[in-house]
Amino acid sequence: MKKPLFLPPLFSAARAAGMTAWQTGRLFQQLAKKALDSIQDILRAEVQKGNVQLVADFLADKALPAAKALLLERMAARLLIRIGLRGALATNVVGWILPFVLERLIKVGVSTGFFEKVRTHATVADTLRRLDELKRAAWKTMVPDAGSGAEVLPDDHPMPAQLPPTAGSEL
Repeated sequence: MKKPLFLPPLFSAARAAGMTAWQTGRLFQQLAKKALDSIQDILRAEVQKGNVQLVADFLADKALPAAKALLLERMAARLLIRIGLRGALATNVVGWILPFVLERLIKVGVSTGFFEKVRTHATVADTLRRLDELKRAAWKTMVPDAGSGAEVLPDDHPMPAQLPPTAGSEL
């Protein structure tokens, strides 16, 4: 399947804003999380209504323009409510974060084969589960581990029950 061209002007704006958006750190992560949750809520609601094919077509850029516009308006409205800002600032924030998150969601959907899986297994429960998997995978690409270096090491050698006494230490 070729890469979908979903709203190219919005994605070019998202790419331009995305690089500088990482400089805001925690604030960007909070906005990205709220945008991802808003998108997920709208897509889940459509799947629960029985519009599995509409969701797949929307994410694959095959939906009708009226359906795309309606879903995008719902996502933007949900995000506006969640971020709690007003006026021009809110619309500007939604204008750059929503396309950025949608682009990441679609890239992950293409790379994981989400569209093919939804076409072959079009049940509501399966599609909802796959949407959750898509959300988790997209979140990992947007907010990777900040390089903490923490990892779980295998337990090769059991700890001794008692430490051997050292020279000069008396207890």
